[in-house]
Amino acid sequence: MKATLVLADGTIFRGKPFGAQGEMVGEVVFNTAITGYQEILTDPSYRGQIVTMTYPHIGNVGVNFEDNEAVQPYLAGFIVKEYCPHPSNWRKNSDLEDFLRKYGIIGIQEIDTRKLTRNLRETGAKKGIISTEDHDHQSLLKKVRQYPDIEGLDLVSEVTCKDPYDWEEGSWNWNAETLRPEGRFKVAVYDSGVKQNILRLLVDAGAKVRVFPAHASSEDVLAYNPDGVFLSNGPGDPETVSYLIENVRRLIGKKPIFGICLGHQILGLALGGKTYKLTFGHHGANHPVRRIETGHVEITSQNHNFAVDPESVRAECEITHVNLNDQTVEGMVHRKHPIFSIQYHPEASPGPHDSRYLFDRFRKLIEES
Repeated sequence: MKATLVLADGTIFRGKPFGAQGEMVGEVVFNTAITGYQEILTDPSYRGQIVTMTYPHIGNVGVNFEDNEAVQPYLAGFIVKEYCPHPSNWRKNSDLEDFLRKYGIIGIQEIDTRKLTRNLRETGAKKGIISTEDHDHQSLLKKVRQYPDIEGLDLVSEVTCKDPYDWEEGSWNWNAETLRPEGRFKVAVYDSGVKQNILRLLVDAGAKVRVFPAHASSEDVLAYNPDGVFLSNGPGDPETVSYLIENVRRLIGKKPIFGICLGHQILGLALGGKTYKLTFGHHGANHPVRRIETGHVEITSQNHNFAVDPESVRAECEITHVNLNDQTVEGMVHRKHPIFSIQYHPEASPGPHDSRYLFDRFRKLIEES
């Protein structure tokens, strides 16, 4: 058995397959996290992307029922240097290959992931195709170049929930009962591909959480009479989610709002700002961000390909956090209304807990409002 990866620039990698068989096209990105591959696989923000793990040995702890960030993985493909076929962990329920096979995710291993990462780092994220069926270079190159770019695709509609639902589960602890705190205030969550750990931490902060589809109208959200509105993470180009941008615009000044990742970008666009695509994106659990107010540096978990143009929102917002690698905007707060947003993932999963104070900040903002 063999698998072939071809990038849109013509670069070819020959390896071995694991997981599902077949053929899949997506935007190839790299993730620098050392742990948490199961949470990465089940993050809906990776819809339409093929994820390369820079850590070389993947699969050694298997997968379990508790660590998923969504009901299923949504990414297009998975690339590793070396897959571990014999995992060992007391929490595992199955191995990684069975998990990928179950959900139709194609994986490729035994390729030079350092060479691939360097390609993406120096020339940018680009479309690629993984195939276990067709190994002709020119044939695969033609297929990948005909595939539409991720810019201009509405991927949120492919991962959002279909109907509103209530979420009651708090943080999970391996040696204790799952927390179910009584909600003291109500939060409406716009689901653009929300990670479950975000919902857990909202519950931990005292929220009674109701999740709404990304296409839900502002009137439907206000009918719930929430004390605050949360804008979730999600995949793809924020400018394509015009329906959500417009509904968020109608909520500004009516309720406190907190946005994470895509929610941060949606908020920027709703305020009249602009977004742009990063060269290779930020994907990993070790990105340094400076909190301007205090000068403290937070080590953060990140997963995004787009960023907010700071000059386009400066009249409305104050920039609160910046990325120390490239100085991109990582956080902002509205100058007038009780609104703030963060580009990175304070809920981590996987990643550090440096930024979890932001959920308490949202709670305090609601209480003050």
